[in-house]
Amino acid sequence: MEFISRFQLQLPPAGSFSANSHHAAVLIPIICRPEPTLLLTRRSNHLRKHAGQVAFPGGKADHDDRSLIDTALREAEEEVAIPASSVHVLGQLAPLDSSSGYQVTPIVGLVPADIAFHGNEEVAGLFEIPLHEALRLSRYYALDIHRGGFNHRVYLSWYESQFIWGLTAAIIRRLAQQVTL
Repeated sequence: MEFISRFQLQLPPAGSFSANSHHAAVLIPIICRPEPTLLLTRRSNHLRKHAGQVAFPGGKADHDDRSLIDTALREAEEEVAIPASSVHVLGQLAPLDSSSGYQVTPIVGLVPADIAFHGNEEVAGLFEIPLHEALRLSRYYALDIHRGGFNHRVYLSWYESQFIWGLTAAIIRRLAQQVTL
């Protein structure tokens, strides 16, 4: 409970503006080890979008999903075999707009350490990063780029041999801004 109390999560304000009309959600799975970790995936190289990139399990909302929490839990079960019933949802971060046209809502959830994670065909590999490392703001480097007539800030980070950037890095950085360790 003391660990959970460090999360200062809240629901985003109603009617928040997004340039994207398509909705998606990702699960930020915090694995409840003696030293908590974040579970991340490396997307398969054969995928049309974001091939080979580090990502959280997640995807677009289906009409059958009752909420974006359901979307994140369904996608995590499909992609990395985390049973939805085993996730203790702590809350969500404000949505972020992705470069692929989706408004992505990150859902933060605690996952028991005894689950046997394994990826489906969309996942080339899984790895964990210690939560205290992931939430260290100094590990994220900003890169300002000009694309499509607009300026964009992209965040970059590394953990061991893993290159974490783009939306995934922005989500972890946003989480770090809202959690006190």
